[in-house]
Amino acid sequence: MSSKVKSNRQLFPQEDRGYLLASILLQLVLGLFFGHVYDQRIFMATGYLVATGQDPYIAKDLTAVFHNPAFQGMTSIGYPPPWPLVLGGIYLLSYGLMHNLLVYNLAIKLPIIIANLCLAYLVRDILKSQSPNSDIQRKAWVFLLFNPFLLYFTTAWGQFDSLVALLTLAALVLLNKQRLVISSILLALAISLKPTPAPVLLVVMVYLWGSPWQRVARFLIPFTLSMLTFCVLPFLIFRWDASPILHGWNAQFSVSGGMSLTTLYELMKDTYLLPGYWWLLGFIWLPAILIGTRFLQKGDHGLVDLLKNSLVLILIFFLTRTWLSEQNPTLILPVVLILVSLGHLPKLTLSAVWILPLVFTIFNTSPPQLLFPIMPELMVKLLQWADLYRPTRLIARMLVVIPWLVAGWWMVGRSLRKGSPAPE
Repeated sequence: MSSKVKSNRQLFPQEDRGYLLASILLQLVLGLFFGHVYDQRIFMATGYLVATGQDPYIAKDLTAVFHNPAFQGMTSIGYPPPWPLVLGGIYLLSYGLMHNLLVYNLAIKLPIIIANLCLAYLVRDILKSQSPNSDIQRKAWVFLLFNPFLLYFTTAWGQFDSLVALLTLAALVLLNKQRLVISSILLALAISLKPTPAPVLLVVMVYLWGSPWQRVARFLIPFTLSMLTFCVLPFLIFRWDASPILHGWNAQFSVSGGMSLTTLYELMKDTYLLPGYWWLLGFIWLPAILIGTRFLQKGDHGLVDLLKNSLVLILIFFLTRTWLSEQNPTLILPVVLILVSLGHLPKLTLSAVWILPLVFTIFNTSPPQLLFPIMPELMVKLLQWADLYRPTRLIARMLVVIPWLVAGWWMVGRSLRKGSPAPE
C-alpha cells in the first residue's frame, strides 16, 4: 500500500498538485463571471430550447424566460447538433434547477474547463512518449494550464475550441496506435462540434495511403456512420428544422474579416459582406488544401509526421479563408506546442500562435463583450467608446493580421520539410 502511495506522489508532486488546483480555481472564477455577449447568450438560449423540446435552430425572444432584455432579437445557433444537445443537458442540470444566470454561465463552461485540463495532460503524455526530457513535459503541461490565450477564449469567452482540439489530437494519437475505429469516431465528433478540423480527414487518408483497403474501410465506414449519427440523426429524431442551416450554408464563405487578409476589405468598404461573385473567394481554401495535400509525406511515418501534416492542412485552411475567428487557432495550439517542445519548430512560432490572436481581439473589441454576465452597462459604454476609434482599430487589426499570415505560411513551409529537428 505504501509503495502505491509513494508512486502516486511521484506522479503528482506537491508543487504540481498546487499548479493543477490553481488552474482549476482560476478557470472556475473566469468561467463564472465572464462570457461573450453574443456566443454565450446563444448558448444559453440554445440550452433552454433543447431542454424544453423546442427547435434550437429557430431563434426566439427569451426575454421572459431569463428575465433579461439581452435575450431579445437573437439569432439561432449555427453549430451542428452535438453542442446544442450538450447545452440542453447543461440547462436541465443548472438553470432548470437554479434560476441563476451566473451559475448557468459557469455550468456551460464546465465541459470546456475539463477539456482544457485533459488537453494539458494529453500533451504531456504525448511528449513523454516522444522525449525522455521530463522538464520539457512539465513545462508544456504548465503552459496549457495557465496560457492566457487558452483561458481567455475558452474559459472566459465560452468557446469550446479546446474540446475540438482535444478530440482531434486524441484521434491522431489513436490513429498512430492503429486503433482506427475509435480514432474515426473521435475525429467525426470533433468535426461535428466545429468543422475546423475537417482538413485532418485528408491527413488520415494520406497516412493510410498504400494500406490494404480493409484498413481504409475500417476508418472511413465508422467515420461516415458517426458523421450521420452526430449531424443528421438528431434532426430526424427531434424533428428540428434544418432549413436555416441549409439556407445559410455559405454564411462563413460570403463574409470577410477576422484574422484574414480580407479584413482590409472591411477597412476600405466599411462592410464585411463580400459583393456579387466575390463570395467565391470564400472557397479558395478548398483547392489550396488539395494542393497542400499533394506535398504531404504519404504513409505511416509516426505521430510527429501526423502532427506536422495536420498542422499544414489546418493552417492552409485558416490562412486562405476570408473569415477566421481569433479563437480558431486554439485547434493548432497543442500541436505547435508539441512540435516546438520536440525541436521541430522554433519557439517564436508558438508565441505567434497565441499572442497575435490575443492582440487582435483587443482591437476587435472582444474584451468588453466578455462583461455581459456581470457588468452589461459598462460593456455598452466601452463598446460605444471603442466605436469612436473604429477606423484606427481596423488599421491596427490589419497590422496584426500581417505577421500572423507570415508566421502561418512559414510554419507550413517548415512543417513540410523532411528530416530531423534542428539542433538547439
